[in-house]
Amino acid sequence: MSRTRPVNCIIPPYILEKLLDSEDREERQAALDTLLVTARLRGERAIRASFSGAAAPGVGRRTVFDCEEDEFLANAVLARTEDGPESADASVNRAFDALGLTRDFYKEVFERNSIDGRGMRLDGYVHFGFQVKNAFWDGRQMLFGDGDGKEFSDLTGSLDVIAHELTHGVTDHTSGFEYHNQSGALNESISDVFGSLVKQWSLKQSAEEADWLIGADVYTPGIGGDALRSMKNPGHAFNNPKFGKDPQPDRMSKFVHLPDTWQGDNGAVHYNSGIPNKAFFLTAVRIGGFAWEAAGSIWYESLKASGPEDDFQDFATTTFQKAGELFTAGSHEQSAVLSAWREVEVPVKGVPVGVARVRSFAVDGNGGAGRMDGSAALAKQVSALNDKVETLAKDVAALKGAR
Repeated sequence: MSRTRPVNCIIPPYILEKLLDSEDREERQAALDTLLVTARLRGERAIRASFSGAAAPGVGRRTVFDCEEDEFLANAVLARTEDGPESADASVNRAFDALGLTRDFYKEVFERNSIDGRGMRLDGYVHFGFQVKNAFWDGRQMLFGDGDGKEFSDLTGSLDVIAHELTHGVTDHTSGFEYHNQSGALNESISDVFGSLVKQWSLKQSAEEADWLIGADVYTPGIGGDALRSMKNPGHAFNNPKFGKDPQPDRMSKFVHLPDTWQGDNGAVHYNSGIPNKAFFLTAVRIGGFAWEAAGSIWYESLKASGPEDDFQDFATTTFQKAGELFTAGSHEQSAVLSAWREVEVPVKGVPVGVARVRSFAVDGNGGAGRMDGSAALAKQVSALNDKVETLAKDVAALKGAR
């Protein structure tokens, strides 16, 4: 059964909960206010979902509104439109530009027409609430808090944060990953993946040049070198007295088990997203070049081919299949996918561990193909296994359809 989709926000609850224990009364209050705003937005999204319908086709037009520190969007004033001049407010212009970059990325790289593929309009609301320490995708528009200038600066200051949130909308309109447990962690990971790719695309950075950090521009502005999450090294994005150590795992043996409740982060979705994040990073650097080209295409096609309740193994298997379809079975790209999932301890269905181990040696740690990558015998074996995986996937799809 499909669950009501929650409001999506960039700041993990475990960070806001740390601030509730702060000795600073203003910090505690700001964190509490942010959590309360999140709860209210969740309720509003649930109500809207029951009245939702198909949007008219469009061209992804941008409109930015200024909430003037109010929390009710009906009170916001128009600040910038697609055809209007720049605003005197830097937050308005940053939001406007980031919405456009994300829209253009999906259009130019994947030929996707805005969030829903049909030109959905892009509405952003800046200065949302008083010192709100978060950015939200509420199912229809983006909301940006100003932060407090200490733990978080203005949330419009991070392109990857904005692209992360808008990608939740893309996921809503493709796989529809349910927001709990492993499917919810995949939902969060997909937003990190494409949030990072939008930033890399805008900077024209290769996989090797990218920092693979999420939210580095807005998290703890007074502390250099940290971020909300690290796709390259989950568990090492931050380590400071106020927030402690980044709790993300980077492999299944470190998987975090929490209750499937709001207090339990819907089954630790912000924690365990580190596992598929690491798999994407490994895939991208082992393929080399620009990550949005090969690795990004594999993940995007896999997102479109996935189902709401798919888990890590389901998605790993889909990426393996799509890599074979896009770049041929046994290719360097497919080898990179297989070895990446093996390193984070997620098996690919239909591929024996022994074969996965052999194929993982076909890609060296520097992103280049190893001497075994050209083995015709192994390529033939993997091709045959790929056919079996495709057959299994069709059987599973048929079973799901018969439920």
